Amino acid sequence: MAERKIFAGARIRRIRLARGLSQTAMANALGISASYLNLIERNQRPLTVQLLLKLASVFQVEPDELHGGDAGNTLSALREIFADPLLAGELPGETELVELAEAAPNVAAGIIRLYRAYRERGERLTDLAALLAHEGHRTALSAARLPMDEVREQIASRPHHFPRIEEEAEAFHALLQPEEGLMQALRAWLGREHGISVRTLPVSAMPDLRRRYDRHSKRLFISERLSPFDQLREVAMESMMLRADVAITAEIEAMRLSTEESRRLARFEFGRYGAHALMMPYGAFHAAALRARYDIDVLRARFGVSYEQAASRLVTLARPGSAGVPFFLLEADQAGNRIRLAGAEGFPQQRFGGGCPRLAVHAAFSQPGQILVEAVETPEGARFLTIARTLEGPQGSFGERPRRTALLLGCDLDWRNELVYGAALPGQTAEAGVKSPPVPATPIGPSCRLCERRGCLSRAEPPITRPLGLDEMATGLSLFDFR
Repeated sequence: MAERKIFAGARIRRIRLARGLSQTAMANALGISASYLNLIERNQRPLTVQLLLKLASVFQVEPDELHGGDAGNTLSALREIFADPLLAGELPGETELVELAEAAPNVAAGIIRLYRAYRERGERLTDLAALLAHEGHRTALSAARLPMDEVREQIASRPHHFPRIEEEAEAFHALLQPEEGLMQALRAWLGREHGISVRTLPVSAMPDLRRRYDRHSKRLFISERLSPFDQLREVAMESMMLRADVAITAEIEAMRLSTEESRRLARFEFGRYGAHALMMPYGAFHAAALRARYDIDVLRARFGVSYEQAASRLVTLARPGSAGVPFFLLEADQAGNRIRLAGAEGFPQQRFGGGCPRLAVHAAFSQPGQILVEAVETPEGARFLTIARTLEGPQGSFGERPRRTALLLGCDLDWRNELVYGAALPGQTAEAGVKSPPVPATPIGPSCRLCERRGCLSRAEPPITRPLGLDEMATGLSLFDFR
């Protein structure tokens, strides 16, 4: 096997400049010509074994330093930094990153330290803002917000019910009269009113998109990766964004978003909301939910939708005079990233948090497809009924590993006898209106950095409100003891 050539021009130049040598002086010490050294420093000639040994002998240089040292780790860290959404797109490729890691390692190290300090500052500001909000103090403190963060914050902080879109969806559904299926009715409407045809494309033709509308040919392409339920949602989204454009625009303007990108993201979220409203019209869905006692599997079968779609629709039942149980929703992936927060009364961040690793939404991944029902209690004594289940998501090809998520629905525990899931709690009755004994609840916190529960075996980080208890004579059950 041929040996890997070593191009170390930038490192040779640093060694020379650190010793205050000219190219001629260094070349004489190594027994080579100044022109040859110049080619080496410009990476037009590799280091030979003999020259590598000579450098180590004359200038006391470790061979590892000339082989690259920590350049690989530096390059990996730089890749991570420039993958951040704030910097993504700044570089056409990683050639400049390689040059930076090789030619200016101290500058690269400074960039890495600065970025890590920025991330840590952002996390601490977010934690501080959450702590102050938890104590009832409003604050403008926050980390740098990306457009997606702004949209998610708006959706999570207000009731998840948009009357203008609901009215448009009900009127649209009545116009379609989809006795033979909503998909067929929407295809016909798109063709008749807008000249748009709908086609399902294989993965090979559309490998990284769920949906694409070609304005020139007036064709709406849907990926075959999606389940029939998700394919229907994509067609319903496109239809609602055409039919209810005025209502969606009005809801976006009411949010007072700061950037055009935020408004585009909000349009997508409202298109998704409108699709659910069209697939499950408010009046019919609310009545069915009451009869089924909010059994999500019954509702998904009755309306021909997925578990995720039926569960998402439950959190929107907040119409005055015709409201349902005030559910809130959290969607997370296996890494603990919270993807969606929404609720009938706004996501209860101050009372519930949603960042606790003890929540069943994380345990659901060990039991795919199973519904986990649990009562939880916050440090302040607020108690909630939670319902968690994994979601299927797009179908991956062989060899792919698509991200899987889990959904958690929650409501105040006082509503348990209105839900079919209340009977799954220890010692509870399945009859609506019948008083049940107190329910044992799993203690949770808002997040590890804001939680002061002692002896928690699930703790992932120390609380920012307490100093660490670094006692060499005694250690607690938690990985991060504190005083």
